[in-house]
Amino acid sequence: MYDDSFLNRLEARLSASLPLWDLSPETPLKLLTISENATFLADTPGAPTVFRVHRPDYHTRYEIASELDWLEALRAHGVAETPAPLRLANGDLLGAFDDDGATRHVVGFSFVKGREPEPGADLAGQYRTLGAVTARLHGHAKRWTRPEGFARKTWDFDALIGTRPFWGDWRAALGLDAEGLATLEKTETLLRDEVAAYGATPETFGLIHADLRPANLLVDGENLAVIDFDDCGFCWFFYDFAAAVSFMEHEPFIPELQAAWLEGYASVAPVDPAAVAMLPSFLMLRRMQLTAWIASHAETPTAQAMGVPYTHGTVALAERHLARSAAL
Repeated sequence: MYDDSFLNRLEARLSASLPLWDLSPETPLKLLTISENATFLADTPGAPTVFRVHRPDYHTRYEIASELDWLEALRAHGVAETPAPLRLANGDLLGAFDDDGATRHVVGFSFVKGREPEPGADLAGQYRTLGAVTARLHGHAKRWTRPEGFARKTWDFDALIGTRPFWGDWRAALGLDAEGLATLEKTETLLRDEVAAYGATPETFGLIHADLRPANLLVDGENLAVIDFDDCGFCWFFYDFAAAVSFMEHEPFIPELQAAWLEGYASVAPVDPAAVAMLPSFLMLRRMQLTAWIASHAETPTAQAMGVPYTHGTVALAERHLARSAAL
């Protein structure tokens, strides 16, 4: 449970590890977020530093190092504005500390100015920009020669909501009743058939950010920066839009955001009509994945804020998806 005792212990152990980065263990720390990982802001001289403390036994050391390889390549090629991974005093990019027998990996990043996009602002305009940024990320992923040993998770159907889901079984969803279970069972079968028919070729499936939601975007004037590549992995390229509207899938403004995102994407790269036709399926797939995540991460503030109503919303969206498929 993420209570004060746990958070205080985590902060104390991160503080004790700061000399790895040639920083004083007395450097003030402030918890920014806690979800899959815990993120702290350090009041370091000159400019703040962001430290991400990883959940044990989720990503391997090699997977985290591979994320940082891609991040450094994106920065070197000027693809997108992103945080810079910060090297330790020994030149490594990855630190670690022991937490009661569990190893917690730690990464330091440069601080990026900006604010999270919010409904009520020019959200469509920001998603237009995001579409262009996403197209550049996809283009780079298709061209980039990955270093030997590069390892990131593959977010295929079974890893998302199927037989080996990384984020848990959606059947454990909070407040799911028998009728809702039957609806989601039918939806899972339909989605499996839909993604199988779409296929996974190098043009449709590759390395993506996989979590471009507003919490991982920073707007500063005309600039839009992308942060937190922790979920990056191999998936359908247009799944990036579904991830970009995480926890908002039911909102009436999603079609407007989709149109803006597609407009921005098309300004950089061609848009395949078959990929556009898959967006409703990807949105439903993401919604079911997040429903499972809420159940398996019930201790996090995000999951506690969503709870049972999110499950009920997932069932309602599934009913719409089934009806839409039947009408085609």
